[in-house]
Amino acid sequence: MRRSDRNFTKIPGGKLGIIALESCKTLGKEIDDYIIKWRTETNQQFQNSIACDGYLRDTYLLNASCPRFGSGEAKGVIMESVRDMDLYILVDVLNYSLTYSLCGIKNHMSPDDHYSDLKRIISASAAKAKSINVIMPFLYESRQHKRSTRESLDCAVMLQELQSLGVDNIITFDAHDPRVQNAVPVSGFDNVQPTYQFVKALVEQCDSIEFDKEKLMVISPDEGAMQRAIYMANVIGVDVGMFYKRRDYSKVIDGRNPIVAHEFLGDSLDGKDVLIIDDMISSGESMIDVAKQLKNRHARRVFCISTFGLFTNGLEVFDKAVEEGVIEKVITTNLTYQTPELLDRDWYVSADVGKYVALLIDTLNHDASISDLLNPTDRIKEYLEKLEK
Repeated sequence: MRRSDRNFTKIPGGKLGIIALESCKTLGKEIDDYIIKWRTETNQQFQNSIACDGYLRDTYLLNASCPRFGSGEAKGVIMESVRDMDLYILVDVLNYSLTYSLCGIKNHMSPDDHYSDLKRIISASAAKAKSINVIMPFLYESRQHKRSTRESLDCAVMLQELQSLGVDNIITFDAHDPRVQNAVPVSGFDNVQPTYQFVKALVEQCDSIEFDKEKLMVISPDEGAMQRAIYMANVIGVDVGMFYKRRDYSKVIDGRNPIVAHEFLGDSLDGKDVLIIDDMISSGESMIDVAKQLKNRHARRVFCISTFGLFTNGLEVFDKAVEEGVIEKVITTNLTYQTPELLDRDWYVSADVGKYVALLIDTLNHDASISDLLNPTDRIKEYLEKLEK
């Protein structure tokens, strides 16, 4: 869906304001550039309307920050008016590259720090904005989304806390379990899938990829990722397979039961390219283990696709896997922090989602429906049909 395809008929209900926290500055600048370009080129009827004061501006990014005291405490400060604004706040809770001083000691910001800064900025708006919308690509504490013993439900608590602070809508990407939105049933919650961006990155960056069921297969690395694998397979018209994890439930290592083996369910992989798709790459060990088993089953090339690339154990394990021919390419989005070393790797492909987020913000600000944007099926099929011509 291109911006030029959208014929907005509603005057924006509030002036657009975007606050990109320090963790999301790069993505925020990209989004701002797209919206400036679109509004300069289109919707002339809004630009000169007195009802649309502030529709066309040099930038939609607002000046805001979270300075810290020497003790490590902080405060949220917005240096511009947010009155009558549709406020969109972007935060990347996984950006560990940022640091602050705590009694002279250099600390890297954790997800908890980023979430606290988000609440500070919301509080600084002092209920003057027309609406407050949080764009949190990686949903804070989304891996702690269910209770199986006496333990906290961090993600649900976070959503309820944002609701109590006056947040109207939350937009996230590829939530670990989207059912967590049941914690805030009367609040806006959109879980966006970057499937179209993955398909586009595959075509543009991966040589001779063919979307043919005889030559390509989508694999879910575990039962939790099965739904997104089925969707991807159905849209591009190929078969799907699945691994399930056998765990040793008598032990707990690093907070989880260790995986004993991956068992495969699916058709023959002989000579086929394979897409392993999941919501995140954490250490990468599980995905590499799955890739090795796929190669043992005579898969041709293995592509690892994930919305979030955390690479918590470093890049060397992937360097080795690529060198050994286990993995061909790794594709993740730019929705979270990417190290310069990662961007320099030949095996890494970054799927740009900035334009998509900008389109979501621009559409919502015009009080238009985003239903067609949330479902990329038609766009993917249209894109693949163009390739065949």
